[in-house]
Amino acid sequence: MTCLLLPMPGNEALAAALAARFPAEVGTLITRQFPDGETYLRLPDNIAGNEVNIICTLADPDPQFLRLAFTAATARELGARRVNLIAPYFAYMRQDKRFHPGEAVSARYFGQLLSGLFDRVVTIDPHLHRIARFQSILSMPATVLQAAPLLGAWVKANVVRPVLVGPDSESEQWVAAVAAHAGAPYFILAKQRLGDRQVTIDAPDLAGWRDHAPVLVDDMIASGHTMLAAAALLTAHGLARPACLTVHAIFAGDAYARLSVVATVVVSTDTIAHVSNRISVAPLLADAIAGQPRSNP
Repeated sequence: MTCLLLPMPGNEALAAALAARFPAEVGTLITRQFPDGETYLRLPDNIAGNEVNIICTLADPDPQFLRLAFTAATARELGARRVNLIAPYFAYMRQDKRFHPGEAVSARYFGQLLSGLFDRVVTIDPHLHRIARFQSILSMPATVLQAAPLLGAWVKANVVRPVLVGPDSESEQWVAAVAAHAGAPYFILAKQRLGDRQVTIDAPDLAGWRDHAPVLVDDMIASGHTMLAAAALLTAHGLARPACLTVHAIFAGDAYARLSVVATVVVSTDTIAHVSNRISVAPLLADAIAGQPRSNP
């Protein structure tokens, strides 16, 4: 049985990095749109009897979901032994409860849609807040990997006398883990969200940290407003301009440009392809795919 890596468009570089780390073949997916906007797909001819790992980070999920679903269904129809989803970033984890009457609990629905298509999912640091276990929104096995060792190693190698800073209470689970791997102290700021693009940040007395290099850490940066407010607060308290470190580089709109002005450096992993990528997750994913470990946080 061959381990086949099948990258969706935009995921080719990650598939190549994975194939360099363990015995696997990289297949080519031929896809285009018909004039009416419908999707054409053609899979390689070595699907039957093999394990197919579809590589697809799920940033900007809506326009790519049907193509992903058609690819998985075609692979299964062509006789794939197993069809797995390798999704370094897993979308739709924000809406994990019904905050107002009539709202969709998208996290649960998205998990079930994908569970009907795949035998297994491998992902990195899904945004777990009110959902305690990632497995609870799925009906397929899941392998959940943590990027904290990679981020901690980057901090240790690149920042002198760091102190890691979480912009809000949600970030503490990631900040604490990165700090442990970096061998550095950390503290958490307090955030109040006033809307999708408006937040306020508060902090205790930070005078004792003025001789440290602050590193703002969060699992993802989307609009960037939380990180921008946190960076402004740190400098207002007399700390140096921070480095900004994240796992998932979403950076909607001009978020990256604005954050680059207030930060010494903005660094992300390559779970989502972006100019800020400095840390490769290929070693994590390769071990998970080749070794087939199962973990269900």
